[in-house]
Amino acid sequence: MLVAFSVAPTGVGELGGVDDSGSVSAAVAEAIRVVRESGLPNRTDSMFTTLEGEWDECLAVIRQCCDVVGRYGSRVSLVLKADIRPGHTGELTGKVARIEAALDQG
Repeated sequence: MLVAFSVAPTGVGELGGVDDSGSVSAAVAEAIRVVRESGLPNRTDSMFTTLEGEWDECLAVIRQCCDVVGRYGSRVSLVLKADIRPGHTGELTGKVARIEAALDQG
């Protein structure tokens, strides 16, 4: 499965919250660190991080991300979108490759 998610703190937590510029980048960086240390295939862009794996392993990583981000705020905002396609792997890059191939064909 592929799971695209976004996680951000709101309010003020033990490690602060939004910085003076309105950014939550310190908290998001901690979440991305969890994702990268998980060993699951992943990709981060300006809006979402996408993980590829099985249900339990993806959701465990997302929960850990919520836990670390929660230290930066009194609440955590989480947005999820999943593509559940049993029996398929390599879709993090495969889906993009198929679109690029279609574009190359005109």
